[in-house]
Amino acid sequence: MGNIIDSIGNTPLVEITAFHTNPKVKIFAKLEGNNPGGSVKDRPALNMIRSAIERHEIKKGDKLIEATSGNTGIALAMIASAYDVELELVMPASSTRERVLTMEAFGAQVTLLESMEACRDYAEEKAAKGEVFILNQFSNPDNYESHIKTTGPEIWNDTEGKITHFVSAMGTTGTIMGNSIYLKSKNPSIQIIGCQPTEESSIPGIRRWPKEYLPKIFDPSRVDRVIDIAQIDAVTKTRELAKKEGIFVGMSTGGAFHAALQVANEIEEGIIVFIACDRGDRYLSSDLFG
Repeated sequence: MGNIIDSIGNTPLVEITAFHTNPKVKIFAKLEGNNPGGSVKDRPALNMIRSAIERHEIKKGDKLIEATSGNTGIALAMIASAYDVELELVMPASSTRERVLTMEAFGAQVTLLESMEACRDYAEEKAAKGEVFILNQFSNPDNYESHIKTTGPEIWNDTEGKITHFVSAMGTTGTIMGNSIYLKSKNPSIQIIGCQPTEESSIPGIRRWPKEYLPKIFDPSRVDRVIDIAQIDAVTKTRELAKKEGIFVGMSTGGAFHAALQVANEIEEGIIVFIACDRGDRYLSSDLFG
């Protein structure tokens, strides 16, 4: 028994079976879409809000602001409603309609701007005036610490400590930072692999940040390898996961899976875990499955 917040985490780890033939290499997807808010971002959203309350930085009735490409915003909207705090979310105008409607359903105010960089500037400028409190997932240690507390231990336990490679999309970089810190504390030889879009690609949830916008929580020394993902490869693998595995996810997951398959084809044996960031129903109004 418990409330909606208590159902965050402990998501399934499922084996991918239809894409490769080497029995000594296994690929597993960590199904973060099974969180109540529908994505991996439920974890940092909860930790950021709860920690800010515990530090007396915010309280019931206060107003928060956050720039987001979508999943963090939905998670924050859900958790803010549970804690009775107000929330303004600032998103790129290109965001799917499903995301905006979901945030508004939880009671959040949504502001749409031309780009993610503009959204971040707007949120930080408004917070600097003292009108609202900004969580700032891009520089907030509570983001990646959520994965040290929860995701990393779950993966370690579910693979019985046998994981050899961890693959994740990189957006705020909180997921890859926190899991790297935890998993390498258990076994420093585990390879941490990040994904970013190629220069010409646009993949929701994966970013190739301009240097001045690189998240402050990102430490490149914690990532052993970065694989560039072409948009067409991310789209193809997203569609194939649905059709061949029954795993319905968004494009960033397709990108991470493409990288996981690349790693699988390079090694003789190992256990690869990639993060399936969210659910595919968040993208039905786009052409992802068209």
